[in-house]
Parts: sequence; structure tokens; C-alpha cells
Amino acid sequence: MSEVSRARRAAFAILKTIEKSNGHSDDLLRSRQVEALSQSDRNLTTALVLGVLRWQIDLDQRIRPLLKHPNAKLDAEVLIALRLGAFQLLHMDRIPAHAAIGESVEIAKTAGHRFASGMVNAVLRKLAASRAEAKEEAPEEEDWRRAFPAWMVERWSANYGEEATQAICRHGQSQPNISVRMVGDAEAELAAQGVILSPGQLLTAARHVVSGDITETTTFREGRVRLQDEGSQLVAELAPRGGTILDCCAAPGGKTLILAERNSGARIVACESSPQRLAQLRERLAVLGDRVECRLADATSLEEDAAYDVALVDVPCSGTGTLGRNPEIRHRLRSEDLPRQAERQCAILRAAVRAVRPGGHVVYSTCSLEPEENEQVVSAVLSERENARLIPLQLRIEELRSGGILTPSGASRLLQSITAEGSLRLLPGTFESDGFFIAMIEKIG
Repeated sequence: MSEVSRARRAAFAILKTIEKSNGHSDDLLRSRQVEALSQSDRNLTTALVLGVLRWQIDLDQRIRPLLKHPNAKLDAEVLIALRLGAFQLLHMDRIPAHAAIGESVEIAKTAGHRFASGMVNAVLRKLAASRAEAKEEAPEEEDWRRAFPAWMVERWSANYGEEATQAICRHGQSQPNISVRMVGDAEAELAAQGVILSPGQLLTAARHVVSGDITETTTFREGRVRLQDEGSQLVAELAPRGGTILDCCAAPGGKTLILAERNSGARIVACESSPQRLAQLRERLAVLGDRVECRLADATSLEEDAAYDVALVDVPCSGTGTLGRNPEIRHRLRSEDLPRQAERQCAILRAAVRAVRPGGHVVYSTCSLEPEENEQVVSAVLSERENARLIPLQLRIEELRSGGILTPSGASRLLQSITAEGSLRLLPGTFESDGFFIAMIEKIG
């Protein structure tokens, strides 16, 4: 009887938590249990969890025909054991088939499904045999769309075309770049600690980690470099300067830190509706002292009128622009969820427009690819108000280029991604960042 490795046990536990609750892979992979593993076991655990979640739809379609009763309902533990084995057989060439199969069988047994272990063994052996036969044939071009719900693929194809959809899906199946925000000049210091960086694609203050574990460096622990997706950084950079700034949905605080960096004398109010996330926000922003007021508040119920020069409205959304980073979203989101999301997003944006003074600006953003959460929200709110208008982002992009905040090539690429209405859309695969939608509104009276 073979034993189950610590990495596979950890991966199984995380996948079970995600299957049976609303756990998030990003949080679970940073848990104490995972941190206690060796570096090699942490790497394997991460690869297994994210790989199974990314390929789960395709894995299930390959597993089902090999069952004696293809439509049978399987216990969650048995299904996860099958997915783990199938993922290793199909996508991890360095893992021997006998290890992938044997440990998946043991996982089923130790999870209390000894009766199903023979079935797990038989199905995975059939899959291994079919995989071996396929390797002898000419390789097929990978169809990344197989790993996503059909309704997502269909709407992306309709909205952005087949080529862009393939790029979105390919990006969603890849490990995202580790992007960082530089606070001062610390590259030589990081290099001495074994971390090699490359320039950002869009921003002069952004870098991509080429090699090394940046979270293990003193530079990171001291806050002189921060983990933050480059598209997320861009959202805050696009916000105009102001003396009074409202960050409507501030946690986890990366954008708030950039607002404070770019507006050194400003009074900033950072709102968060979750007490737990507010506590984390306060801890992260403590370095700013009393420059930022962290407020427990639901942005939909803000009653301030004409109190701010600038409002940043990075609303909670479906997150379909982050499927490479958060692969479980594809298994939970339904198309009927989008109108409900949009209703709340409209309420937050209305409150933000009310909160800025005449001549002030609101930057609205999501990490969603869906028009219901993006253009349609902005259009709906503007249709209700005669004293607000959409401001095309071309001029702001040019300002950031001339100010040395955007790289010249990054600015040129962003200008090519301006929508017909003047908003900005970053599609995954077109850019190396997560997907974002950004619009700017001016209050005119």
C-alpha cells in the first residue's frame, strides 16, 4: 500500500474545501498548513490545486465516459481523487503514471471510500492507456476553450471575437505573472537576495518577478516592494489628482496606497463594508498614519454630497478578468448572477457621483470582462443624471506618458484598447495583466 504524499494530501484537502464551500484557492494556498510544507511540496500543492481547478471541466468530460455508469453521482471525495489523478496523467509529464494512479487510489481509501478505490484505479488506468496512445499520434493544437463554461466562451466570442477569446482562455489556463509595485529603488537589493525582476509592460513603477521568492525578502517584509497586478496599479494611476479623495471599496488597499503616493497632501477616506477586511485594510495602511481615514461603510449608502475632488470606485464584480488567478470563479458564476452584480454596482457608482463636487471626477473600474458590469453600469447611471458625463481616457493616458508614469510602449498599447465610448478595456492575453474595465466620469454641475 503506497502512502499519499504531503503535497497531494494538502491539495486534496484544499480542493475538498473549495468543492464543499465558498473557499478561495488564493487564501487556502497561503494557509498555515501549506506554509508548513517544504518549498518543493508547496510548489506541487499549488500546481495540483490550480491545475485541477483550471482544467476541471475538461477533466470531468474525460472521466465520465470511462465510468461504468457515466451519469452516476459521485461523492465529492471520489470525484476529487479522480480529478487529481487525471490532471497529473494529462498535464504533468514528469510525474510517473503509477504515482498519479496509486496515490489517487489511496486518497479515495483514506477519505473513507475504500469501496470506490477499485473504480478510481480502473478509470485512471484507462485514461493513462488512452493518453499513451494519443502521444503516438500527431499532437492536436490545444483548444483552451474546453476548460471554460460554454456560456462564458459564447459571450466572449460574441463580444470580442474568436481570436481574442482564445487569448482570454489561454491566459486563464496559465500561471499569472507575479507583478510588483516598486517603492523607491530596491532592485539591486532584491537581486542580492536572489530575486530577479524585469520591467513592467505598462508602468514605470511596475516590475515582473523573473525568478526568486520575493515574499521571503526583507525588502518585501519592510514594505518597499508590494505584490500588485499591473492592471490593478493602472486603475489607481488613472485617477486624477485631488485634495480630497474617496476610495469607495478600498480593501485590500493596494490602490489606496498608490492614491496616497500620488497625492501627498490629500485627505483620503477609504471605505470597506466588511469588519474583517477593514481591520486588514487598517493594518496595511498604518504606514500612512492619519493621512487616511479607514471607515466601516457600505458604499451604496454613502450620503456625502459634493465632498470630494476624486472618487475611486473599484467595485466588487464577477472577476471574470482574473480566471487565471482565481480559477474557481468559472465553476461558481452563473450568467444570471451578472444582473444582480450590476444592480449593486450601479448603486455604488450613483453614491460616488453624488459624493464628488462639480468639476470632480469618478474613476469606475472592475476586473470583469462582462458588459453588464462595465459599459452598461456606466450608461445606466449617466442616463439618470444630467450633471455627469463620460470623459474619454486618451488625454489622461497621454498625461501619464508625458509624466513618466506610463512607459511609451505601454501608453501606445493602452490607446489601442480604448473603447468606442472612450473607456479602457484590458483583455487577458492581450495584456499580461488581469482583465480590467476602467471609465472616467466628470461631474459638471
